[in-house]
Amino acid sequence: MSRNIVIADDEPITRMDLREMLEEVGYNVVGEASDGFDAVELCKKFNPDIVIMDVKMPLLDGIKASNIIINEETAGAIVLLTAYSDKDFIEEAKKAGVMGYLVKPIDEKSLIPTLEIAEYKGMEIKQIKKIARETKDKLESRKIIEKAKGILMEQYNLCEEEAFQKLRKLSMDKRCAMKDIASIIIMNK
Repeated sequence: MSRNIVIADDEPITRMDLREMLEEVGYNVVGEASDGFDAVELCKKFNPDIVIMDVKMPLLDGIKASNIIINEETAGAIVLLTAYSDKDFIEEAKKAGVMGYLVKPIDEKSLIPTLEIAEYKGMEIKQIKKIARETKDKLESRKIIEKAKGILMEQYNLCEEEAFQKLRKLSMDKRCAMKDIASIIIMNK
């Protein structure tokens, strides 16, 4: 499986070295950026599995760009690659939600395992977020359906099961989700 990657570094030679190293082991470099703004745009365009990003870049630094990419969920994982091991940078990187932090110079032995772990953790987090969204949606639907059932029980003097069956029948007859029918019942109260 070819994994898509974006490289963001303001030094062309660093980008070239990284590209060669990554392509040799099977990564597909879909884009290169020389600043954080372009990195954000490339992620919107390609939705890469991994972004390797320098911290210090013009226009928009790597940490701020990482914040945007993570908030917009336009990449699987971000690994910062920098010459700075300052504690403040590391704290900012942790807060941004990056999956890795490597200090230059980099060799293949440290880069590739870091990328593989970051990609795996990124996929795990994506799955957890998906499950959380689905659970939240189900809970919201359930709340709306319960409220509509209460309205039907009151209006038609029905028991809870009868109100549910009425909602379900309306949903089937109209070929519409129960949540949507419930919302209409609530609006018409």
